[in-house]
Formats: sequence, structure tokens, C-alpha cells
Amino acid sequence: MSGLTISNLTKRYKSDTVLDDISLEIAEGETLVLFGPSGAGKTVLLRCIAGAVDPEAGTIAIGGTDMTDVPPEGRGVGMAFQNFALFPHMTAFDNIASPLTARRFGREKIRSGVEAVAKLLKIDHVLSHAPKALSNGQKQRTALARALAAQPKMLLLDDPLRNVDAKLRFEMRLELPRLLSEQGATVIYVTQDYKEAMALADKIAVLVEGRIIQMGTPEDIYLRPADIRIAEQFGDPAINLLEVTPERDAQGNFVSLSKKRVELGPGYDSAVGRPCILGVRPEAIGFSGGAEAIEVTIEAETPFNEKTVTLATTKGGREILISRPAGTPAPASGTAGIDIDASAAVLFDQETGRRIEPGSDKTRARDAA
Repeated sequence: MSGLTISNLTKRYKSDTVLDDISLEIAEGETLVLFGPSGAGKTVLLRCIAGAVDPEAGTIAIGGTDMTDVPPEGRGVGMAFQNFALFPHMTAFDNIASPLTARRFGREKIRSGVEAVAKLLKIDHVLSHAPKALSNGQKQRTALARALAAQPKMLLLDDPLRNVDAKLRFEMRLELPRLLSEQGATVIYVTQDYKEAMALADKIAVLVEGRIIQMGTPEDIYLRPADIRIAEQFGDPAINLLEVTPERDAQGNFVSLSKKRVELGPGYDSAVGRPCILGVRPEAIGFSGGAEAIEVTIEAETPFNEKTVTLATTKGGREILISRPAGTPAPASGTAGIDIDASAAVLFDQETGRRIEPGSDKTRARDAA
């Protein structure tokens, strides 16, 4: 059993609270991505798990064992640091081999283990080089290879692809999940790249100012963001955020955009009459010639290989981004009509920024609490 349980973890540096009452649980073999802006506390959390930093409060359990008094070398944790942390007097080969050498593996097993992971990360041609002869991307891949070669049960990866070129980064997004699955490791992976988070994670924990503000599957985070901050950080092009005030009539709950009705469904009774923000992903908007279509003026169109993004404005001057698969026919100028897939829209409270959960009239009471 190599799962991870963190309970009420707090870390301060003088008067600055870096981690504020963090609690999370990761099952054995899962990959959790810690996502958030720079300074959110992601690296400090990894260092607490590794035992390099002592928290002021809370507990960390690995495989059901409390790690409070266990030194770093006894935790069975491998870590690839953001700052490489390579041994300058060793070749790339010896750096990668160091955890295997420490465990007294045989020479042939060390060689085959190092070469296999080095080939995967495309650094097999620089194994004889010292760190000073490596590029930053090669240094980062060497640090990652060292963590992977040891095949620890708990693997902590601190933005390990940050300095890797775009092509290799894309390839590693495809290869890393397979490799990590084969090793059976429980993985905590730090990144600020939402595409990387979506590609690698079984679960994503969004960390902001030392607190986890949402934890869920990539689908949960993207389709049901807990607040506007998360909605804005996931997606390219960015989510459309439109100020609305939900209404209700005999047909149900709805909002008006350019005097056209957009259905909300029956679960938003508590939002009626409140200032809200309607969040609509660009791919949930399509061009339409129907009578109920919302009239827009097309301002610009930009192709992005697999998709085309259109910037349009409504009669009221609201800007809207519309995304469609490349090659899909659509007007490129002038006026047009659009339809919104209301089932894919989310509603946020304008005052708090929190998502309003459909089907719950407890939202107002919770926000006021």
C-alpha cells in the first residue's frame, strides 16, 4: 500500500502562511497533479511530503504509516526537483544511477535501468557528459530520469518538463502516463500548464494562496470549476464570462442575451434575481440560422490548426469567443446567429465568484455562511 493521506497540514515561514490547513488523499497508483500559480505553495507541499521541510501542524501518512518522525531517506520517496539538483562531479549516467548504486544493485541491472529511462527521455546520447555540458532541458530530463530509475512507490515531480522544448514536452505528455502506470507509483506532479494537468492527472488539486480550492477529475475541473478563477485558468481559448441575472417564468429558469432566451434548467431557483456570471466554453457555442439564434457581429477569425476561433460581439457589445473544428464551414465576417448549449454552461455568483450548484437551494445559505 503506497497511497498518500495528508491531514490539516500547515506550514509557515515567520508570519507568512505558505500552506493553510491542507488535507487530501491519493489512492495507491494514482497520479495527482498539483496545479496553481507561482507562489501557491506547490513545491513546499512536495518538500513536506519528502521530509525536506517540517510543517508546523498536520500529518502525512504514506502507505498508512505516519511519516512525522521518519527521515527523508526512510520514506521511500523519489523526487525530481525544479532546480535539477544534479551532482556536478558525476556524469549524467552516474547521476541517474545514483539511487540504484545506493541500493547496491548489480552493474548490469544499473546499466540497463539507466539506459532504458535515458532512451525514453531522449538523453541516451549525453550519458557520458557532466552536468555543466548539458543544456537546461537535458539537465531537467536527467533529474527526471534519476527519479524514475529508482522506481520508488511514491514519486514527486516538481514541474519536470518546464525547460523541455515544445515537441518533446508534447511527446512526454503521451509517454509519461504509460511509464508511470507500468511502475505502479503513486505520483504527485506539479505544473502550471493546464494542458499538462489535463493530460497526466487522474485527479487535479488546484492550489491558490496555500489552500486547495478544488480537487477532482480533469473533467470535473474543466466542466464544473468551483469558481471563476479556476474556470479562467483551464481552457484555450478562455471561457466566456457574461454578466446575467437569472429569471423565471412558467417555462422555467433562463437568462437573456441580446433579448434572446437561454435556458438554465430547473436547478437554479436560488439564483433567480441575483447578479450572476454565465460561463460558457467557446466550443459550447455554435453558429445557427434559427429564429431563436442570438445575433452577433463577427470581428475576427483566427485558425489554430485543429480549430478555428471566432471573436464576435453581441448587439449589447459583449465579446464572445466561438471555437469550432478546423474546416467546419461558418461565416467569417458580417452578422451571424449563434446558439449556446445551455447544458454545458455554468453559473457563478457575481459577488463571491463561486459556482452555483444546480439542484440545490442551499447555495444562498452556504454563500452567506
